[in-house]
Amino acid sequence: MTYLRSLCLRHPLSILALLLATPVPAAPVDTGTTIDLAAEASRPAANDLARATVFAEASGTTPGDLATRVNGLIAAGLKTARGYSNIKAQSGATHTYPVYAKGSTIEGWRMRSDLTLETGDTAALSDLLGKLQTSMGIANLMMLPAPETRKKAESEAMIDAIAAFKSRAKVIADTLGKPYRIKHLVINNGGQAPLTTMMRSAGLAAAQATPMPIEAGDTQISATVAGQIELLE
Repeated sequence: MTYLRSLCLRHPLSILALLLATPVPAAPVDTGTTIDLAAEASRPAANDLARATVFAEASGTTPGDLATRVNGLIAAGLKTARGYSNIKAQSGATHTYPVYAKGSTIEGWRMRSDLTLETGDTAALSDLLGKLQTSMGIANLMMLPAPETRKKAESEAMIDAIAAFKSRAKVIADTLGKPYRIKHLVINNGGQAPLTTMMRSAGLAAAQATPMPIEAGDTQISATVAGQIELLE
C-alpha cells in the first residue's frame, strides 16, 4: 500500500493513463427476440346499487316566487324519502335562469332543483319514485355495482386476464421452440355502468303514482393485460 501511494505521488499522469486504458465491463444486452401481446377477460358484476335524480322545476315572473314553489317541492320530496330508511337522499344542484323574449328582454324566470337518491334496495326505490313522480320529474336512473361488488369482479377479471396472457405467451414460445420470460405487464380495468335517462315531466295524476319498474341486470367488468415477453436463447 505504501509503495502504491508513493508511485501515485511520483507518476500521477502514468497512473491516470493506466486507469483510462483499463476496459470497463459492458452492461449485459438482451439478445432474445421480444414480442408484444395482450389478453382480455371480463366478469359480470351484479348492479346492486341504484342512483336516481329527481327534479322540481317551475316558471314564473319573479325568482322569489319560483324559489318558494320549487323549494317547497324539494322539501316535500325529502320528507317522503325520509320514510325509507334504506334510501340515502340529499339535495342536488339548483339553477335559476332568465327566459328571454324578442329583443333580449327578460320576460320570466325558470328554476330547477335536483334531489339525488341512492340505495341497494331497488324495490324500495321503485316505490319511492312512483310517489315522487306525481309532483317531480325523474331525470335519470343509474344501476351499477356497489364498490365491494365491483372490486371483487375486477380482481376475478384480472386473474383471468393474466392467465390468458400467460397462455398466449406459452403458445407463441412453444410454437417457436424457445423458453420465454415476461419482461413487463400493464393491467387496466374497465366497465361502464348503464345509465337510463328518464326526463319524465312532473305533475302526473295521483292515480298514476305506481311503483316504477326497475331491472337491475349486470355490468361486465373487464381487465386487459398488455405486455412484452422475451424469447430466450
